[in-house]
Parts: sequence; structure tokens; C-alpha cells
Amino acid sequence: MADDEDYRTERDSLGEMQVPADAYWGAQTQRAVENFPISGISFGRRFVRALGVVKKASAQANRDLGLLDEETAAVIVEAADEVIAGEHDDQFPVDVFQTGSGTSSNMNANEVIANRAAELKGAEIGDRVVHPNDHVNYGQSSNDVIPTAMHVASLEAVEKDLIPALDTLRDALDSKADEFDDVVKTGRTHLQDATPIRLGQEFDGYRTQVEKGLVRVDNVREHLAELALGGTAVGTGLNTHPDFPGLAAEYITKETGVQFREADSHFEAQAAHDAMSEAHGALRTVAGSLNKIANDLRLLASGPRNGLGELEQPENQPGSSIMPGKINPVVAEAVNQVHKQVVGNDAAVSAGAAEGQIDLNLYKPVLAHNFLQSAEMLSNASEVFARRFVAKLEANEEHCAEQVEQSMALATALNPAIGYDKASEVAKTALKEGKTVKEVVLEKGYLSEEEAEDVLDPVAMTERVILGDD
Repeated sequence: MADDEDYRTERDSLGEMQVPADAYWGAQTQRAVENFPISGISFGRRFVRALGVVKKASAQANRDLGLLDEETAAVIVEAADEVIAGEHDDQFPVDVFQTGSGTSSNMNANEVIANRAAELKGAEIGDRVVHPNDHVNYGQSSNDVIPTAMHVASLEAVEKDLIPALDTLRDALDSKADEFDDVVKTGRTHLQDATPIRLGQEFDGYRTQVEKGLVRVDNVREHLAELALGGTAVGTGLNTHPDFPGLAAEYITKETGVQFREADSHFEAQAAHDAMSEAHGALRTVAGSLNKIANDLRLLASGPRNGLGELEQPENQPGSSIMPGKINPVVAEAVNQVHKQVVGNDAAVSAGAAEGQIDLNLYKPVLAHNFLQSAEMLSNASEVFARRFVAKLEANEEHCAEQVEQSMALATALNPAIGYDKASEVAKTALKEGKTVKEVVLEKGYLSEEEAEDVLDPVAMTERVILGDD
């Protein structure tokens, strides 16, 4: 059993609480720890950092407005800087599944910063010479702090993690598009042989998917940049200086290097979280793009002897505990799994964002957690996919050429020369007799050798031609 000296007594409006002696948090955080032993998941680095950013900016704004004295503001800023730097991440133990406004996490930040600030002033932890409500939370409410931290963390994750990672993947795909540009292979629609295509053209499609995904992600910046801070309880800004929201947003922008601004409507910013739903929708779409690309590359690299075998995949690790020499597309499979988790997160985000009731949406913690998890997974998956899989792919050029030669789909190019019916006859005969399309068209006398060479040139089939041009 723990000794009494392992704990100290802290108080809140409900009375006394025993708090671990070495903890910076106070009574309200301790109540939340005891009330919500639900998932064992607490907020991660991005969100805790954002809470520190919001508290620092609020202290700076209130200082400038003459609402906090210089000394108190200075120690709050210093303590908040430590939170921003990650020095106190272990002091944020509250479960993600808590009160829907995130009040427990807001008070966790208030108490940690207040007690650390008191310590910086030379006082004892718990002395309240810096008060968690009256000083650290001055002019704020959980109802505007948590959505502000949610937007700050989410937009930082997008700008500093996801966009650079997608840039890396886009560049890797672009490099392979160039490298594989002269590799002609069999195209496939409905997973059946289709007309020839260059491997580089397929990779150009993948590159474009990621590039368009970057545009979609970039488009979410405008609405995530709006901050609820300054609305306090219901959006009216009660107990807050009218200049506080804009000034705090300027300090948040300076701290993060990301552009933020006061919300167009504080009532919308606290009662609804459509911006989070919209933004996560972009993440879900990007995850779908990555899933499609990963699936395609797995198929193209299937084999190595009894699959498509058009790509040679990297040997990242042994693929089986029982089959010697087996290599699996493990990195691509991880990307597939990330997609499924992001789709699940999107269901939570879209459902939670739609559940605002009157003047407050009560799904703030789960919205923040799911969005940040998706952004982190997509960022990491994109980087790993680019560096450990895409960049190491090689084309099996000889096999690609052999497959093209045997493809019945080459008969498609015969349509303008001999008509659809004869071309269809050639294709069916080639399949039935195990011959190439060229062999059959020559046997039937539909084209001369020279005409067949020209019409059935696989490389020419990969480019658009002007019909009827001499």
C-alpha cells in the first residue's frame, strides 16, 4: 500500500482529492482519471502540444490586454513552452473517452501549467499562486479551447506531416513513371487482358492520384484555420475581451508557423464541427488512393512465377514461417490496413461531427483523436510506402514483352483496318489455336506482313493516333 507521502491533497469545487505527490495535475484531472478508465488511450503528442500552444497564446494575449500581470503571464508562458516541447507529456493521463466537451483535458492542461508555473515562481505545487481557472484559463472555456486545440493540432498534422509525406510518395511514383516509360505491357480492365499500355503510364496514373490527393488535403486548410477561441461557453464570448480572439490567433500563428484566424462564427465553431468532417473526408479519399495503388502493385508483382510478375518487388523480409524463399508485399499490405482503419475513423468523425446539440457538439475528444490518428498513420504509411516499396520496384521487361505478344487484345487495333467482325474472328481463333493475333491475321490473308507490323505495333498502341491521317 502506498504511503501518505506518496500523495498530496488538492481541492476543487467538489472538495478534496488525493493526487500523486509528483504529479503536476490537480484535483479535476484526478477525478477524470478515476471516472474514465475506459480505453487506456490518452491524447498524443500533437494534441498535447496544441493545448500548450493555446494556453501560451491566451496568456500572451491577456497580458497584452492588461488582464494578466507580467510576472504571472511570464511563468504561464514558460510552463506552456515546456508542454509544447513535450517535457510533460506524461502529465496528461486523461482517457480520450471522457466528457464530450473535453473539459477534463482542458483542466488537465490548466492544472499542469498552473502547478508548473507556481513551481517556477518558487512556490509549492498545489499552492495556487498561479490559478488553473483564474489565470491559465482566463477568458476561456473548455467549449472553445478544445475545438481550438483540435484545429491547431489537425492543421499542423496536415501541413507538417501529411503533405510532406505525400510529396515524398508523389515524387517516388513520378520517378518510377519516368523509369518505366518505355516498358510496354498488357493493360487490364475487369482484370482481363486489354490493349497495351506502358508501365510508366500506369505509374503516371498513380502519381496523379497522389497529386490530386495533395490538392484535396490542401483545400481543407481554409476551414481548419478558423479558431473557436474567444467564444467561451456558447459562442457569445462572455468574460472575454473583444480583442482577445484575434490577438490569440496571431500568437498561435506565430508559434506554429501555420496561418490561423478567428472563426467566422463562434456559434458555428462550437456547436458544429463540419470542418473536421470535411477535412477527414479528404484523408479518407487519400487513404483510398493509397489503397488502390498498393493493391495494383501487389497484383503486378504477384508471382514471381505463377502470377502477373510484371514488377519485381523488394525483399523487405521473409514472407512465411513455413515456405522457404517466399517474399510477400508486406509494406503494401500495411498500407491496405491503414486504409481500413482510416475508413473506420471516418465513420466515427462524420457521425460525431453531425451530433451537435443546440449550442455545443459533445464529440470533441473523439473527433480530435480519430483525425490525428488518421493523419499520423497516413503520413507514416506514405513515407514507408515510398521509400521501402515504390522506390525499390523493378520492371520485369522481358516478361512484359512476352505477355503483350501473346495478348488477344492486340486484335483491337485491327478494327480500323479490317473491321470489328473480322478482328473478333482473329481474336477467337488465336485463343482457340494458341497462336498470336499476328500469326492468325497473316494466315487469313487479312493483312500483309508489312501492314500487320504497322497495325500491330504494341508501342504505337500506347499513344493516341489521329484516325484517317496519312
